[in-house]
Amino acid sequence: MTGEQTINNYLDVLSSKAPVPGGGGASALAGALGTALGEMVANLTIGKKKYAEVEGEILELLEQLKQIRAEYIRLADEDARVFAPLAKAYGLPAATDEEKAYKDAVMEERLLDASLVPIGIMELTLSLLGILKVLAEKGSRMAVSDVGVAVQYARAALLGAVMNVSINTRSMKNREKAAELNAHAEQMIAEGTGQADTIYSQVLTALKF
Repeated sequence: MTGEQTINNYLDVLSSKAPVPGGGGASALAGALGTALGEMVANLTIGKKKYAEVEGEILELLEQLKQIRAEYIRLADEDARVFAPLAKAYGLPAATDEEKAYKDAVMEERLLDASLVPIGIMELTLSLLGILKVLAEKGSRMAVSDVGVAVQYARAALLGAVMNVSINTRSMKNREKAAELNAHAEQMIAEGTGQADTIYSQVLTALKF
């Protein structure tokens, strides 16, 4: 379980020849790091007289961030879980028409499963970015730089996850479904990177004053 490992242990496994974790899990972890930074900013804002007017809103966002972080960790584990069946499916025999048909059916199912996990990471990241936008505007000014760092982790999660969508959809025989997933991913990239860059620019501007 990703959440139960030490940082060094996780990095040792990630750097090894072990099939998992890989880029998908690392993308989810990047999102979790960005979320944790968002939680820190929220915690530094709550209880301060200067931010009393927004405290209720920040408290609600903090609860959402806790749920998002837990979901990133779940998705990191799910990414590892769906890889083994996919790897096994590649090795299925295909000497006869019957075997080939069975392998094709199993592959389609496994490729879809493996595509939906990074799609989930991307969708979650859009939610995270929406919260980071609010924190950049209303969170503690002492921690605005941390919002900027969180945004970059979120951006990395988004751009990392999309590659795990593409590497799976390219092998799907159902090209209509593959195109649907790719279009959804591309739309999220456009929306998410645009939002991330806007927030980051706002943070950089705030740091100059």
